[in-house]
Amino acid sequence: MSHCALLLCLGCIGATWMAAQSALPEVEITSEAHHHLAFQNPYVRVFNVEVDPNTQTEMHWHRHDYIAITLGDAEVSNTVKNKPTVSVKLHDGDTIFASGNFAHYVADIGPQPFRNVTVEILQDASLRNSAASGKIHWDEERGLDILDRGTKEILFVKDGVRVTEFELQPGGVVPAHRYAGPHLLVAVTDFDLHEDSVRDDIKPLPIHFQSGDHKWLPAGYSHTVTNTGTTPAKFVTLEFP
Repeated sequence: MSHCALLLCLGCIGATWMAAQSALPEVEITSEAHHHLAFQNPYVRVFNVEVDPNTQTEMHWHRHDYIAITLGDAEVSNTVKNKPTVSVKLHDGDTIFASGNFAHYVADIGPQPFRNVTVEILQDASLRNSAASGKIHWDEERGLDILDRGTKEILFVKDGVRVTEFELQPGGVVPAHRYAGPHLLVAVTDFDLHEDSVRDDIKPLPIHFQSGDHKWLPAGYSHTVTNTGTTPAKFVTLEFP
């Protein structure tokens, strides 16, 4: 095949691929069958996502910026509308931020189910503007702290939201701390926690989490957290200003 013919052939393939993408039906994220809305308030929408091997989502829209927390290892192909497909190997606990206003579909090309928790930031525009103007300020935006039989690592701050990963060995403790703003806790692993609130009117109780569970806590909440289980606990928090 001549060089010109090869280029023409590749051009035809590219045009066919683009046409095939354009022909895919598009849905809102709330209508996508693999995204299950688990929680919603004025700050966030939380979706539990699961895609079986050799299957894919529909082409769906992300209208807001979001943070995705991977549950378990997986290999996927990600096809953003009008862009080439990219294959990605994901690992348990991988936490990423993505800017919204795009459509894509994801195919599970590995042997394990692809699972994650997708947290849409509903006030992304105002938070982004406030962060850019300096109205939102965190004392720490990166850093690793060694805890009693555990670690606390600030992963990033995006849209004024601070994202932190905690890992606690059995018996590990997150010491007493106060959240000025509201925050969302997302479980990466299964674990049992014992929570001691500083409020006398709240009786501390053990809490069982399964991978993908979440808990929303209000502004001004203070507590100490202990891993009372027999396996390591891993979870991610999203702190809002």
